[in-house]
Amino acid sequence: MSRTFEHSQFAHCESGVISTLLTSYGLKISEPMAFGITSSLSFVYLPVVKISNMPLIAYRNLPKNIIRNISKVLGITMVKKHYKNPLEANADLTKFVEENQLVGLQTSVFYLPYFPKDMRFHFNAHNLLVVGKEGSDYTISDPVFEDLVTCDEKELTKARFARGIFAPKGFLYYPQHIPENIDLGKVIKKAIIKNAKTLLTPFPYAGVKGMRTLAKKIAKLKLDNNERYVKNFLTHIVRMQEEIGTGGGGFRFLYAAFLQEAKGYGLDESKLQEASELFVKSGNALREFALLCVESSKKTQKFSPQAISEKLIEASMFEEKACKILKTL
Repeated sequence: MSRTFEHSQFAHCESGVISTLLTSYGLKISEPMAFGITSSLSFVYLPVVKISNMPLIAYRNLPKNIIRNISKVLGITMVKKHYKNPLEANADLTKFVEENQLVGLQTSVFYLPYFPKDMRFHFNAHNLLVVGKEGSDYTISDPVFEDLVTCDEKELTKARFARGIFAPKGFLYYPQHIPENIDLGKVIKKAIIKNAKTLLTPFPYAGVKGMRTLAKKIAKLKLDNNERYVKNFLTHIVRMQEEIGTGGGGFRFLYAAFLQEAKGYGLDESKLQEASELFVKSGNALREFALLCVESSKKTQKFSPQAISEKLIEASMFEEKACKILKTL
């Protein structure tokens, strides 16, 4: 396939890389569209799954969901490879780049030297595009940065083979075939209804019910002989919401933008408009929720578990109303 390329910044790395990758090969897909048609909006609170001894809290589907599902919903043939041997992984990457192929990589933020030190943390699901190579330096389109950056092969290898949760294992991907005449309107409607049903699941640890389960947990928090745990728990919530990917509120704004864009594909515009506005309200409520958590973790005299809990419930009510509207598209 022939390609063009233009570097762009995005709100979220995985949807941003997919947008650039497909647009470069002739299928113009915006970042909100990539996020929306893969039904990536989610909420999960799993107390039994621990991260740093704290429960898993997620505001979008698992990493690779967009890469995996974009192939399914659009019928794209996507080459996806994992590696055990770094030498083989580097040889393949160099070969693909020399063939003028744009290549998506999963990496760890912590080992990418072009990230400022205060922005590095052990997050193994950061996506970027490799667009060229000179000597031992790869030219990289990282959706976080305004301009192209470079990274030495040795450092990039560390980032590709970092260990821990969501270990990349050298994962790379690129499209091999993109079908023509995709019925995007049909794809969008199906994705919206699927995502709405997912968020309305009766499972108490996911979707809007998951938000309310976490809200109940917060409402029961007490400082008595437990101040350190309360601080750590609230800080953990904010870290999972605002530092992983685009943040909980950010994903709601991204989905709202997708619903606005979907109005151009023959669906009920009034329903899309109302649902979009509700997701913006949810995003704002989640941002306020995070601020309350931060304030309470820094100044425990201001700790109000009821206020924090009610703000999360408020966000869940906006999302429940939006999803009930979208189910009827």
